[in-house]
Amino acid sequence: MAVEEIHVSSWAELQEQLFADSWHPELRRFRSSFAFRGRNDAGEDLRTSLLRLGGSAASVEGHLLRNFRKYAQRQDVPFDSVWNWLALAQHHGLPTRLLDWTYSPYVAAHFATAQVELFDRPGVVWIVDYVAAHEYAPARLRDLLRSQQSNVFTAELLAEAARGLGDLDGLATDDYVLFLEPPSLDERIVNQYALFSLMSRPEARLDDWLEPRQKLARRLMIPAELKWEVRDKLDQANVTERVLFPGLDGLSRWLARYYAPRSEP
Repeated sequence: MAVEEIHVSSWAELQEQLFADSWHPELRRFRSSFAFRGRNDAGEDLRTSLLRLGGSAASVEGHLLRNFRKYAQRQDVPFDSVWNWLALAQHHGLPTRLLDWTYSPYVAAHFATAQVELFDRPGVVWIVDYVAAHEYAPARLRDLLRSQQSNVFTAELLAEAARGLGDLDGLATDDYVLFLEPPSLDERIVNQYALFSLMSRPEARLDDWLEPRQKLARRLMIPAELKWEVRDKLDQANVTERVLFPGLDGLSRWLARYYAPRSEP
């Protein structure tokens, strides 16, 4: 059985589904416990960049991160932790076991409609309940979250239970997932309202892990014929590359897409 797929047919329905189940009765506020991941092509799975690299993920992961740390500037991370280095590496394109997520449903919708050349195919927003997912983590990690009254890990908190990547696998016999909030490395991290998912083994895939735990996740499908409307309305809401990728590169990407002529799927 696969993760539930919800197909929307309008902008209004998309918004309703993006914010569904966000009411928190104890707080009497709308406070979502979901992480969002938008992709331009609904056919894309949740393999990490490390798995897409090919070869043995377990063998190459340590070499990649060790050499990244060797050649990067030490002042680029707030303190010398493997989890900070891993977040920085992912942020700058190194193949890692991390996957990019956001707390913002609109940021995820942006990433599902950012590539005009893929408007001929449906996009997708993955939605995962990270609070419920952490209930499957080892007791040691769950206790750490409760002790801080936190729903996600920081590098400092995770380091209390696991100082290195290999320590994660040793905490349990079964695979599990963690959600890690990176430090504010730059404006891009902040503006994208970013967090990462982290599997306990480099070979593990989050979509495989979610398959028998379908209540934790759903896939919000955006049909190709709706993408232009979603894209234009996100632009009007200022959810664009100019904001999410601060600097001249992001500005240029936004302008190039904004002024591109419309083509029908």
